[in-house]
Amino acid sequence: MPQPTPDRQLTAALDAAARGWHVFPLVPGSKRPAIRGWQDRATTDAERIARCWHAGPFNVGLATGLSRLVVVDLDTPKGPDDLPPADWALPGIVEGTDVLAVVSERLEQPYPDGTFTVRTGRGGTHLYFRSPTGRELRNTGGKLGWKVDTRASGGYVVAAGSVVDGRSYETVRDTEPAVLPGWLADALTTRPALSPVRIPSSVPGRRAVGLVKTVLDAGEGERNNRLYWAALRAYETGGEAADGIAAALVDAAVSVGLAEGEARSTVASAERRIRGGR
Repeated sequence: MPQPTPDRQLTAALDAAARGWHVFPLVPGSKRPAIRGWQDRATTDAERIARCWHAGPFNVGLATGLSRLVVVDLDTPKGPDDLPPADWALPGIVEGTDVLAVVSERLEQPYPDGTFTVRTGRGGTHLYFRSPTGRELRNTGGKLGWKVDTRASGGYVVAAGSVVDGRSYETVRDTEPAVLPGWLADALTTRPALSPVRIPSSVPGRRAVGLVKTVLDAGEGERNNRLYWAALRAYETGGEAADGIAAALVDAAVSVGLAEGEARSTVASAERRIRGGR
């Protein structure tokens, strides 16, 4: 079990500061600030950092706003009773990474994992992004969904190299943070909380939820085209799961005003294209 030590924590603090990230001490073994006014006292000054961490094995807090960072915190359940709320009680949804994957799929965007990444002590994930120019983002809690928080202006995260309750925070993707994708910034600032769509429990996982939501979000004049596209993606998965997804797609199309016969015909066309050739 890793233990906080002055050398280990000092190295972690200096490494973060060398990236231009403002750090401050946390109580050893804890997430709590060890000083008052950390917002004003977080620093990148190596001499100040050395003096502070030579006094004890403080964990490393990273002031996200001062560091011009937005950190997406994808948490894990805290125990067997920490279950998703009804809106997120879907197959394949067990932690924050699953929720972000569903949100990405629904917005037709790639999962945003190509950036600096830290694994938290409890097995969660911190995705680090550079703040977009001209936009100030603040902390959010659950705006994107269950177990997805963000830390930005006015917030802080526990930095890699820290040890909380005997479990360490470790860098798992050491690269320059990417700029926060525009779609993600929009979702955090201008859109309401994203709630998933309910689909039958027999339909598997995160991709199915995104496909159904694609149909539900279709406006007049685009429903049939979206249904066809979603059905193609469903049948590309192969196996019996595709039929369950296809049935959910038909139900979604009917719920937004497409005639059932037309919806079934469109899905059948997609099936023939994938399974039987053009």
